[in-house]
Amino acid sequence: MSSLAPLSPRPLPASCGEVFATPDGAAAGFVRAQLQGPTLWVQDRLSMVDAGRPWFAGWGGTVWTLRLSHPRDALIAAEEALPCRALSAVVVELHGNPAALSFTATRRLAVRAEASGVRLWLIRHAAQPDASALRDRWRVSSLPSTPHADDPAAPGDPHWRAELFRSRDKRPGVWAVRHDAADRLHFTALPAAGTVAAPAGADGLSAAR
Repeated sequence: MSSLAPLSPRPLPASCGEVFATPDGAAAGFVRAQLQGPTLWVQDRLSMVDAGRPWFAGWGGTVWTLRLSHPRDALIAAEEALPCRALSAVVVELHGNPAALSFTATRRLAVRAEASGVRLWLIRHAAQPDASALRDRWRVSSLPSTPHADDPAAPGDPHWRAELFRSRDKRPGVWAVRHDAADRLHFTALPAAGTVAAPAGADGLSAAR
């Protein structure tokens, strides 16, 4: 019966988490939708080649982008930036499973994020889950958007399928996530494979950021 227990209506972001990306760019959009203030966004070279540069048009926040050749340099930049309380978040995009991203390296990042209150997001491109000290681990892919309210032929709010497959303080689960024009995230619990969905309210499960 535990599989029928209701999921959290909105799993709040941890102090540090990682998102395993699909080639559709969903991971960057999912992370971008959760940024709430000044942000440092770091990419290694292969991530930029694979996924392109992040897009911030229309976002009112301040973001600094840093592009570095080696994953080791990207991790060093993140580690040095996390103690800066003028930032609200540090985002790091890494490609593959580089040797520099050891369990010890993730532990150092987690300790600094938790000490400063600056949230860390690690986006993993073409990577397999390995040992990590980060608190939440997600897989994110795109879902079809709803029609635009003023033009049914145009795309509406972005949607993602977000699977929290490992967490240190939350129940794993799967959600459909929508980011609306008012900059709010709405989470609706989805059934895991082989289970029955727990009933939601009439409007699903949603929360403002």
